[in-house]
Amino acid sequence: MRVPFIKMHGLGNDFVVLDGREGALPEMTARLAAAIADRKTGIGCDQLIVLEPSPRATVRMRIFNADGSEVEACGNASRAVGLLLGAPATIDTLGGLIATDPQSDGVAVDMGEPRFDWDSIPLAYPLDTLAMPVGWNELENPAAVNVGNPHAVFFVPDTNAIALDQLGPLIEHDPLFPQRVNVNVATIVSPDEIRLRVWERGVGETRACGTGACATAVAAMRRGLVTRGTVRVNLPGGALLIGWGADNRITMTGPATESFRGSFDPADFGA
Repeated sequence: MRVPFIKMHGLGNDFVVLDGREGALPEMTARLAAAIADRKTGIGCDQLIVLEPSPRATVRMRIFNADGSEVEACGNASRAVGLLLGAPATIDTLGGLIATDPQSDGVAVDMGEPRFDWDSIPLAYPLDTLAMPVGWNELENPAAVNVGNPHAVFFVPDTNAIALDQLGPLIEHDPLFPQRVNVNVATIVSPDEIRLRVWERGVGETRACGTGACATAVAAMRRGLVTRGTVRVNLPGGALLIGWGADNRITMTGPATESFRGSFDPADFGA
């Protein structure tokens, strides 16, 4: 059985999308997801996306990181799926329901409301999530935000000066974060602009992270580092516009692109 796939990306954060809404897909396991995501022996991607029917939304979206772990949310993948659907839609994820709206300048996504309670991140024990009194070398006092998945946000003078390849995995796997954590290092450029690098759990450093941009913008607004409203978040792959309104909901707007289509035999990956 050959399985069709769609290769897509959002600002360089890339995905292999399997659409199972109308036809059966092979059972997705961590081993198979990691094999497909492998850039040397598989198709290659940061995340594998599986679309399925949903009784409460337009579609159900399952998200597997490159290491095969299934996670709750992915902002860039949400824009990619929104582009595929081609019309306003709701998407059912492990992190909750989100809404997408394709527009002339990209795809807008209603990411829902951020959570700040320590046990909603989750953390291993109670801490003030606005400025946690913890640190790893030069990265200290992060904010913690859950935007469907857990994020730690560090504000630094220069994101490029941080050895994220060393500190990212150290923080991701720290016992403080029982479900691991995404690590964001951000520099405030102006009251409405942020520069950001992200270490994604189960993936590594990526060219873009939609949920990371959302978490960082909200954390910066909570601390009064930027103006509450809409800010531009510049990632290595490009820019996203993140809004946090009076209704407490986060809106993310940015591009998504289809790269190519193909098919594979699951047997080639040991399935």
